[in-house]
Amino acid sequence: MDSTPRTPRTDSKPRTDSKPRTDSKPRIGLLGTGPWADRTHAPALAAHPGVTFSGVWGRRPEAAAALAAAHGTRAYDDVDALLAASDAVAFALPPDVQAPLAARAAAAGCHLLLDKPVATSVAGAREVAEAADKAGVASVVFCTLRFAADTAPWVEEQAVLGGWYHAQAHWLGALFSPGSTSAYAASPWRREKGGLWDVGPHVLSVLLPVLGDVTRIASAVTGPGDARHLVLRHASGAASTLTLSLSAPVRASDAGVTLFGDHGRAVMPAWGDAVGSFTRAVDALLGAVRGGEAHACDARFGLRLTEILAEAEAEAEAEAEASVEAGAGARGEASAGVQAWAGARLAD
Repeated sequence: MDSTPRTPRTDSKPRTDSKPRTDSKPRIGLLGTGPWADRTHAPALAAHPGVTFSGVWGRRPEAAAALAAAHGTRAYDDVDALLAASDAVAFALPPDVQAPLAARAAAAGCHLLLDKPVATSVAGAREVAEAADKAGVASVVFCTLRFAADTAPWVEEQAVLGGWYHAQAHWLGALFSPGSTSAYAASPWRREKGGLWDVGPHVLSVLLPVLGDVTRIASAVTGPGDARHLVLRHASGAASTLTLSLSAPVRASDAGVTLFGDHGRAVMPAWGDAVGSFTRAVDALLGAVRGGEAHACDARFGLRLTEILAEAEAEAEAEAEASVEAGAGARGEASAGVQAWAGARLAD
């Protein structure tokens, strides 16, 4: 993982729109109009006392208009117009829609509040990180557990404490199970990429600061539905096991991280309040802009998460193909054995 210090730009980009400023608060626009934007991003931006909610852009103009009207801001049909009217932009878009728009926003001088994963390809995530570096803009990736009121300080405490040699993590979501009523079940990218990419970033965002970067993916295998089981080696020498799914039975849905080490066992506390967590992510971005130091969950960290997930995906797919081939070979050997036995019986 690249640990080179990065200094985000602390000044605001020159205005290119003609609307005069009515206050000096940073202007943050929103790209996206889905359930995550509606339930979390827009309410947090509208209520934040330290920012001006500068507007909404979405791929569905009618949804952008409705969301903007609900929160007293303006809807934009042209994404570049929203970028020109904003000092920073928050993203609530599918990852591979987000990535090129984030690079575009950085080039326009906007600081970035990104959703996870930054992209589902290493090339896409690298484009965002390099665009942010080149433009000198600050970036924060909204990994919820790093900003939630109860889990964020727990992660920091365990990282300082150290001495951990093993972690067990699971995130069993039920988005795609019978009986699920989740609004996110209609998300095409989640259905295509599964829990590895949707909830994997959350778990990794906890494990990496505590156990160190992933140095080896020792195992990555498929399970029922979209389930993926990973065994990771970390820079500290510790190992971790992860089970990730969006298709677990509703009654079995659960998530958690448990650490084992010199100090015994530590269980990550429960979390909630997505709006409050996102508000703290906004605060983190503002702090990075004002302080001039990169946040721990910046675009480079988002790139590293994508690199790990892409390698795990490739390993799991290779394992699944090998299992199919082994099964086919075993069936072929069995068939040959039956044919030989039948031939011998006929000869008798």
